[in-house]
Amino acid sequence: MKKSDFWFDLPEELIAQTPIEPRDASRVMLLDKTTGNAGECVFRDIVDRLNPGDLLVLNNSRVLPARIFGHREGTGGHMEFLLLKQVEQDVWEVMVKPGKKAREGLTFSFGDGRLRAEILSSTEGGNRLVRFLYQGNFYAILEEIGNMPLPHYITAELKDKERYQTVYSKDLGSAAAPTAGLHFTKELLQHIQEKGIGIAYVTLHVGLGTFRPVKTEDILDHKMHSEHYYISQETAEKLNHTREAGGRIIAVGTTSCRTLESAVMEDGRFQECSSDTNIFIYPGYRFKVLDGLITNFHLPESTLIMLVSALAGYEHTMAAYREAVEKQFRFYSFGDAMFIADLPELNGGEHV
Repeated sequence: MKKSDFWFDLPEELIAQTPIEPRDASRVMLLDKTTGNAGECVFRDIVDRLNPGDLLVLNNSRVLPARIFGHREGTGGHMEFLLLKQVEQDVWEVMVKPGKKAREGLTFSFGDGRLRAEILSSTEGGNRLVRFLYQGNFYAILEEIGNMPLPHYITAELKDKERYQTVYSKDLGSAAAPTAGLHFTKELLQHIQEKGIGIAYVTLHVGLGTFRPVKTEDILDHKMHSEHYYISQETAEKLNHTREAGGRIIAVGTTSCRTLESAVMEDGRFQECSSDTNIFIYPGYRFKVLDGLITNFHLPESTLIMLVSALAGYEHTMAAYREAVEKQFRFYSFGDAMFIADLPELNGGEHV
């Protein structure tokens, strides 16, 4: 397929700049992945679309306040670092601005000297490997001096850092939020469990490659970024039990989806594991695990809309996106959501 097959016209005013309050007041487009029939509800009512015995799988990765501003030691030149990936103890791959001033051997200071950095080398993609020098706890310093690495299409100021974290975020390591989970409140999660719907957590640390555009017209020529994931023994057991009992496995977010589809063994079972994945899911992919997906509305021509199209079908997905624009759903990280699954109650019903 071609990249241009996944283009749709999106008015700029539909790109959500601020999160809705409360979290679970967002809209949800319901999409039957078999028929393409659609409906709508408020996110907090998604519990009514889930069945006892279903298992929701959520990504509990926590976003690093990974954008830091400082200056070159000696000359005072301004510098911006964006931490992308930990390579080894105190050594990180970072994106730097301005890059021409980040030469090997130079040192930079951040947070009035609380954090210092030495440029070790350049990467093939133009980023830098950096060694950080500090006293105390590195992550505590980041929490104090760092800023949330919001996507480039969000230009409004984020007043509360926690609104770019899920309420169940736990393990620091992401350069971007697993945004499908931003709609859940602690109360909604409790309500879901009270109905007999299981909840399990995986960890996939989201890299900024999530936002990297597809530049090749033939999508098969696109090279996916690699991200690290972990599945605990407890989660593996819940996944295996759900499958054996005939329940549905529903991923919250494309990151959870990619983790599950990467980690499942040939016999369809799971075990505790930790690895990296660069899986690319596009139409024609045969899902091994997934029965449903809760996700936000994604960029035109992105790998994320390609993943959605693989699950819901290309025609159904593009039609749903056109209707989402017509009905003025909110798009991207702080926008509204979709729930894609077999939803027989929508068959014969009204479209959105």
